[in-house]
Amino acid sequence: MSRELDIARKAAFAAADLIRDYHTEHSGLGIRYKGRHDLVTKADVTSEEIILSYIKDAFPDDEILAEESTGEETLTDKRTWIVDPIDGTTNFAHQFPLFCVSIALFENKKAQMGLVYEVNQGEMFTAERGEGAWLNGKQVNVSDIDQPDEALFGTGFPYRDLELIDDYLQLFKVFMEETQGVRRPGTAAYDLCCVAAGRFDGFYEYSLAPWDVAAASLIVQEAGGVVTDWENDQKWLFGKRIIAANPNMHTYILNKIHGTIPAEYRRSK
Repeated sequence: MSRELDIARKAAFAAADLIRDYHTEHSGLGIRYKGRHDLVTKADVTSEEIILSYIKDAFPDDEILAEESTGEETLTDKRTWIVDPIDGTTNFAHQFPLFCVSIALFENKKAQMGLVYEVNQGEMFTAERGEGAWLNGKQVNVSDIDQPDEALFGTGFPYRDLELIDDYLQLFKVFMEETQGVRRPGTAAYDLCCVAAGRFDGFYEYSLAPWDVAAASLIVQEAGGVVTDWENDQKWLFGKRIIAANPNMHTYILNKIHGTIPAEYRRSK
C-alpha cells in the first residue's frame, strides 16, 4: 500500500465516524440547498474538513478539488486530490442507508489512486494504477456477462440538469425491456464500484461532477472494465456523461445511447 492510499484510508475512516454520528442522531444536519434538488448538510462540510486536514498534513504541496470547498472545476498536471465527503447526500439526509466517502489522487491528469468507502456496510473499494481493484483486501473484477438479457445495470436520475429527461426515460425503457433490470441506488461512486465488483454489468448516467466519478472510475478500470463518456472518448471526468461496464456491455450501452440520445446531447455543452 502506498502512503497516499494509507492516508486516504485513515481520512475516510475518520470522516465515516463523524458521518455515522450524524446519521444515527439525525439532528443538527443543517440542510441547505445548492440547487433545487442539490442538498448539502453540515456533515458534508465537516467530514470534508476532516479529509482535507489529513491530506494537507501529509502532502502540503498537493492541490485539492473538493465538492464543498472548491469553486472552479479544473485539473492541472500537478498532483491533485479529488474529494467527495458524502456521495449520496440526498440518501444521507433522508436516512436511506447508502452513501460513500470518495477520495482520488490524479497526477498528469490521470488517476493514480482511488478509494470509495460505503459507510454503512463498511465496504472499502480501492485501486492504485496498475495494481488491480480491491474490496476489503480481496481482489475484484468486472463480470463476464455478454448477453443483455442476462445483465443488470445501474443508473442515476440526474437532479442538476433535467434537459434530457424525456430521452433519458426512453433509454431507461429500452434497458428495462432488454436486460434483467436497472437499479438506481442514488450514489454514483457506489454504482461504479458495483460494476468493478461484478454486481452490475454496466452503469450509465449524465450530469455528474468530477468528484462523483474520479475515484470509482479508476477502480472500474483496474477491475478490467471500460470507462468512457457517451461519445466513447475519455472526457468523462468533466464531461458530465459516463459509461462504465465490462467490455461487452460497454459496447451495448454505447450503441443504445447512440440510438436513443440525439447527438447534440451526448456531449456536455
